[in-house]
Amino acid sequence: MSKAFTKESDSDDEDELALPALPAGGKNYITPQGYARLRNELLDLIDNERPKVVEVVHWAASNGDRSENGDYLYGKKRLREIDRRIRFLTRRLEIAEVTDPSVHHGSDQVFFGATVTYADAQGEEQTITIRGIDEANSAAGEVSWIAPIARALLRARVGDEVRLPTPAGVRDLEVLEVRYPAPAAA
Repeated sequence: MSKAFTKESDSDDEDELALPALPAGGKNYITPQGYARLRNELLDLIDNERPKVVEVVHWAASNGDRSENGDYLYGKKRLREIDRRIRFLTRRLEIAEVTDPSVHHGSDQVFFGATVTYADAQGEEQTITIRGIDEANSAAGEVSWIAPIARALLRARVGDEVRLPTPAGVRDLEVLEVRYPAPAAA
């Protein structure tokens, strides 16, 4: 069968592949900075990127035969991707619960938004920051609040030992330091 007779999927299932789903009954916690970043991405897609692609598709469509028109075909595909991302961001921002971690500044207990330094049984230290599902960046040492390590550390205090179940067995971790960003000056 020719590619011309196949239908590309327009389902929303692909949206959920981009980021982990929210836990059942859970909230979509996000920091103010993460919310602003997602909102800026949404506005950029709506105000800048989508209109540019629409213009290219319109131009390409006016050239005649669309079946072998690369600009038209690529543009339509890109529009679907942009629209899918816009729907995803809109839904996530609607249910987002903005939580400012700076309210815990000076606390020694681990809550959402904390930067935690911990050591394992071998004394190896590691530092992570607990972020929202939609904003966590593992390359920057950030983990989602639903990640097993974050769940193990939440509510612990400096000096506490927590148990982290892993596929290789249970690891004992000691909380060494808890930091929060300073509150913004009013």
